[in-house]
Amino acid sequence: MKKLIDFDELFDRKLAQYMEEHAGEYTEKQWEDLIPRLYRNFGDTLIKSVGTTPKGYYASMTDEELVEALKAHHEEGVSVSDFLCRELESRDCPDALLSLLKEADGELLTLAVNLAGSSKRALPVYLDLLISTDDEELKDTVTEYLKGSADAVRDRVLALYREGVEREYMLEILSRCRQRDDEVFEILLNEFRTAPDDIPMHASYLASYGDERALPVLLDYIDRDEINYLEYQELKYAIEALGGEYTKVRDFSGDAYFQEIAAQSQIMPDFTSDKKTDA
Repeated sequence: MKKLIDFDELFDRKLAQYMEEHAGEYTEKQWEDLIPRLYRNFGDTLIKSVGTTPKGYYASMTDEELVEALKAHHEEGVSVSDFLCRELESRDCPDALLSLLKEADGELLTLAVNLAGSSKRALPVYLDLLISTDDEELKDTVTEYLKGSADAVRDRVLALYREGVEREYMLEILSRCRQRDDEVFEILLNEFRTAPDDIPMHASYLASYGDERALPVLLDYIDRDEINYLEYQELKYAIEALGGEYTKVRDFSGDAYFQEIAAQSQIMPDFTSDKKTDA
C-alpha cells in the first residue's frame, strides 16, 4: 500500500499560514466562502514532498489501493481526505468497495455506504444490510438508496415482504416502484386497510405509488367520523397526490393532534411579519 498521507493536515498548515499573511483582509463570512475554494485549489497543488498533487496521488492508485487507504485512515484515526473520497466515488463502486461494504462495521461501514451511493452494483449489499443490521440510521440510509432504484430490487423486496422480513421497510421501497404492478398495488392497499394504527404512513405509501385506483378507498376512509386530525391531513394529501379532491368541511377543534398543532402555531414567532421591534 502507498504511504498514508494526511492531506487535510497539510492543508490546515497552509491555511494557517495564508490566514496569518492575510489577517484583516477578509470578514468572517468571506473566510467561510473562501476556505472551501482554497481547499479545492489545494487538490491541484503540487506537494513537493509527495511529488504530485493530492488529486493526482489518489488518481494513480488502483481500486484496491484506494480502499486500503480508506481503511488505513480509519484505523489510524487520520482524517479521510475529500480527494480520496471523490476519487473512490468516481470509480462507480468497484469490487474492492463492495467487499468493504460486506466486511466493515460502524463508522467505516457508514462511510463506505456513502461512497457507494446510488450505484446499482451496491443494491444487493444494501438489502443484505437492511435485513441484518440493528443500526436504524444505517437502515434508513440504505433504504433511501433502495427506494431510488425500487424497480431494480422489486423481486427480492417482494420475496422478503412475503417472508415477513422488515415489512415496513419493504413497503416503503415497494411504494417507490414506477413500473405498475397489480401485486404491489394490492399489497399497499391491503396494508392500508388492515393496519388502522398506521393510517398516515400507509396512506403516504399509496400516494408515493401513484395508482389512482386507491382513490375510492382513501375517500371512503377520510369521511369516517373517528379519524384524527393527523390521519385526516395525510389522507387528504394522498387523495390530492392521486388527482382526487376532498372538500367536505370537518371540525377537529376537539382533536388532541389539532389542539397541539394549534398551540404550537400560537407560540411560534412570526418571522414573516412586517412589524419591526426594537432589538
